[in-house]
Amino acid sequence: MTERAEEAILAFKPPPLALLRLWLDPARAWHRPSFLGVEQVDPSHPTMFVGNHTLYGVQDVPHILYELKRVHGIFPRALADRAHFAVPLWRDLLTAFGCVNGTRENCTALMRAGQHVMVFPGGGREVLKRKNEAYRLIWKERIGFVQLAAGSGYPIVPFASLGADESLHIHLDAHDIMSSPIGKLLQATGIADKYLRGGDILPPLVRGLGLTWIPEPERFFVSFGPPIPTSNYQRRVKDVAAMHELRAKVASSIEAQLEFLQRMRGSMGGEGVDAHRVGTADWDKLVAGLENKVERAKRRLTTSKTKAMPRKA
Repeated sequence: MTERAEEAILAFKPPPLALLRLWLDPARAWHRPSFLGVEQVDPSHPTMFVGNHTLYGVQDVPHILYELKRVHGIFPRALADRAHFAVPLWRDLLTAFGCVNGTRENCTALMRAGQHVMVFPGGGREVLKRKNEAYRLIWKERIGFVQLAAGSGYPIVPFASLGADESLHIHLDAHDIMSSPIGKLLQATGIADKYLRGGDILPPLVRGLGLTWIPEPERFFVSFGPPIPTSNYQRRVKDVAAMHELRAKVASSIEAQLEFLQRMRGSMGGEGVDAHRVGTADWDKLVAGLENKVERAKRRLTTSKTKAMPRKA
């Protein structure tokens, strides 16, 4: 990365809160986003926020960024798949929201500057879902994000987002399209491999209300789990097994939060129910359970290190 490119990334200033609200008010009225655990986020410590990517990934993320700025005055820099930046105008919109191409160099530059970052390890594949993949984490074997967090000593705050996958319905997914005559033509001409990663980032054809692309007014729910410290992994970033262990902690927290949000949504009867008052005790239990898991893992690491230390003569 050139010095000028790094300066351009670091020079970003978030839009004013009032302007963000003006932009998002219609969508907020439509989806009525509700947040759990956002008050527990520590804005004083640079953090890596890691979450699940919903279908197309553009409906919920602006609300999450807005809420973090409203409550804590922070605006994490979201790392986006490089395919986004190949689309004119669209890339300009993403850049206006502080998104950057999700390369190691860009992430390292942001973390070196002490900025909060937001990562979706599922990338383009998870955002362009197939049928029956709602809220599935499709991270393949990726461990780069935990290596970067651990190497920089960034705690990881896992978060979960629910609702956007139900607001749009997949009519044809990549498998359907690639199995069709059009897909066979894309493969025969080499377009699928050259531009669509073999069909991995082929957008599904969706519908929302009726036969339109307008999303259905599905309510959004977002939760933030307890932070996962990475200090015990800082000297183990090249240890693949250790990085997969850290990654598994992040994934299990997100999956537990998604399961909780689904239960909470199912227990809410009727319009106008305050999500903050539904299942609060259960949420506290979930958070306590996740925190206990982190503490147990830390104790195991400390014990294993102590046993591995050579005894003095």
